[in-house]
Amino acid sequence: MVRLVGSVMLLWGWKRAVLAIVAGAVAALALPPVGFVAALFVSFTLLIWLLDGATGGPDGGSFSGFGTSFFIGWCFGFGYFVAGLWWLGGALLVEADEFAWALPLAVLGLPAVLALFYGLAAFLAKILWSDGWGRLAALAAGFGVVEWLRGFVATGFPWNAIGYGAMPVPLMMQSAHLVGIYGVSAIAVFVFSAPALIATRRGMRTGLTLAALLACAHLGYGVYRLYGPQPSQEGVQKVTMRLVQPNLDQAEKMDNAARDAIFEDLLRLTALPPEEGMPTPEIVVWPETSIPFILTENPDAFGRIAGVLQKGQILIAGAVRSEDAAAGQAPRYYNSVYVIDDGGQILGASDKVHLTPFGEYVPFESMLRRIGIESLISLPGGFSAAANRTMLELPSGLKFYPLICYEVIFPQEMKAGWQHANAVLNITNDAWFGITPGPYQHLQQARLRAVENGIPVIRDANSGISAFIDAYGRIKVGAPISKKVIVDATMSLLNVYELSNFGRKRNFWLIVLSFILLAAISRKSFIKRIN
Repeated sequence: MVRLVGSVMLLWGWKRAVLAIVAGAVAALALPPVGFVAALFVSFTLLIWLLDGATGGPDGGSFSGFGTSFFIGWCFGFGYFVAGLWWLGGALLVEADEFAWALPLAVLGLPAVLALFYGLAAFLAKILWSDGWGRLAALAAGFGVVEWLRGFVATGFPWNAIGYGAMPVPLMMQSAHLVGIYGVSAIAVFVFSAPALIATRRGMRTGLTLAALLACAHLGYGVYRLYGPQPSQEGVQKVTMRLVQPNLDQAEKMDNAARDAIFEDLLRLTALPPEEGMPTPEIVVWPETSIPFILTENPDAFGRIAGVLQKGQILIAGAVRSEDAAAGQAPRYYNSVYVIDDGGQILGASDKVHLTPFGEYVPFESMLRRIGIESLISLPGGFSAAANRTMLELPSGLKFYPLICYEVIFPQEMKAGWQHANAVLNITNDAWFGITPGPYQHLQQARLRAVENGIPVIRDANSGISAFIDAYGRIKVGAPISKKVIVDATMSLLNVYELSNFGRKRNFWLIVLSFILLAAISRKSFIKRIN
């Protein structure tokens, strides 16, 4: 083991870079749909040893190791994000004749940019690096900070934060209710790095004990929340809903000639009778942008909807909303969700607030035009962002907090007012990515929003994976991916939130500061020892 550690630490040049990339790629095995959590023990142990070999002089005054540490962290992140996000390229192949040229940008360019955050994590960890268990705390603090930064820098893209790999099942998700996904990420890095101490020995007993305590607390809290005293169901509202998963092919969906057939298929699925013994759904949900035309410009469509809805039924449907602009300006389009009653009347609507870069809008469009890059601007998109999110209120009194598509991956999108909702409604269209890890990863992040906030999530996806998720992240009823199905279920809208968003943020920063303090104490002891 000691020889192995020495070999890893002494690597340099391309061999060091390749091992760091491989270590990052192995870490991605912990993500859905594989969920091989043990891969993280291998990856972060190797990362610790590689960073050990990048340290500067023993007096702690040299900055020679900082650049190397950043590079190692970047290589680790590049491997992790390429292995975890390669499926993004599938969206560009829907119209390959126009956008195949951008495939390297999606498969390699985005991971290269995201890897800068993990390079920063290694750089920050280097500041408090030592030879004992404190370096685990330094790396944990570094990753905690950069995963938090990934949530909002340049509009944010916190997809596949390290903590998701530590939470493949509800038992292992519950800690997110206390510390959020970023707090779990920091704790996970410490725990998964602990095997590195077995070979280097120094601080092994203390480090392994602390890692074991954190892992036991993580699992223990999951057991307590899922199998301990449960909140009373008395007075909790229940609702019978139908999720329509039409499994529309994305290329067909963009074909103008197919629009009428698509709409008729949605109506047919809506009108199907419930299974024997099931009540008629009170609410029917269609996925993101499922209505294949501007609804308000097609009055006949309201009549067709009213014709299939039974008395008292409500339709919640994803659609594109247009808004007339001032004279001389182009109209604005919004990615929206409508609430429509059995008379074909719009009762409410909400527009998407957090748009997808390059999918729904092009960042820095005016600057790109000025420098002549027109091909990038022609990527699919063209939506405007809403200034505020609107709660969807139904005649029955039920309230749904809408999150459209990838808005559900952002903890900070659960803003003031969500506590008054009965459930989060997440409509999405993952058909762009086919049967790849993407839809599975998206589903897991929706489950974590349920756990963090203690509120059910109702998720309807065009091609899957549609699901009714309870406040503990458990899938009560779901639909298989890439199947044309309807899912009927009676959902108990039990909210179990016990901690505010502020409380989770406070706990997250307490964890980060604790790791920084532990790393600083360990480093101080290390400097005294070598002097």
